[in-house]
Amino acid sequence: MSKILKIRGLEKTYSSGNKQLTVLQNISFDVEKGQTFSIVGPSGSGKTTLLGLCAGLDQPSAGTVELCGHDLSTLNEDQRAQLRNEKVGFIFQNFQLLPTLTALENVSVPLELRGDIQAQQKSTTLLEKVGLGDRLHHYPSQLSGGEQQRVALARAFANPPAILFADEPTGNLDEETGENVIRLLFDLNKEAGTTLVIISHDLELAHRTQQILRLKGGQLFTNEPTNVP
Repeated sequence: MSKILKIRGLEKTYSSGNKQLTVLQNISFDVEKGQTFSIVGPSGSGKTTLLGLCAGLDQPSAGTVELCGHDLSTLNEDQRAQLRNEKVGFIFQNFQLLPTLTALENVSVPLELRGDIQAQQKSTTLLEKVGLGDRLHHYPSQLSGGEQQRVALARAFANPPAILFADEPTGNLDEETGENVIRLLFDLNKEAGTTLVIISHDLELAHRTQQILRLKGGQLFTNEPTNVP
């Protein structure tokens, strides 16, 4: 299998007054194309910082990130943004839907901006897959948290990304709703053949992926495969 994400010697340090705060230290790992992968650790362990570096949203203090065959350190900000637009998908804890757009528009607008003439049709099909066929014209304020996250799922897979980062995707959901969202996430991911990286503090969720990387105090604690095929 080819490596879609290669991390080598990654470090991130922030200046706080006259002190240096090291958030990540000497992190190295690979994610294979098509793999399901989780990054787990307690609050403050550096999970979200690591996600930002992996996706090119931030730059490391040391080390390298190779994403989809591109060394991010050789790309400027516009080139990194283009790479994310073409290859990377995101699902966030707080959904990040546009409040003035309907569910259908939240999913279809990114496709329309890419010139996809089938944007509406694709978006409708995806929303039906996540059980929202009767909510197409509802605004986010008219949807429950679980429904909003399902819209976010449909949006993430509308233009199938090569790699999808899901940052605490059930963090704002109750247990039953969260389980439904995770089931849909894995089903859509399997159908699309996407590489899935889940950032979570939930070890039970992590054990549903093929590989678990554990962070502790900004350092790599363990990196081990699970029994998931």
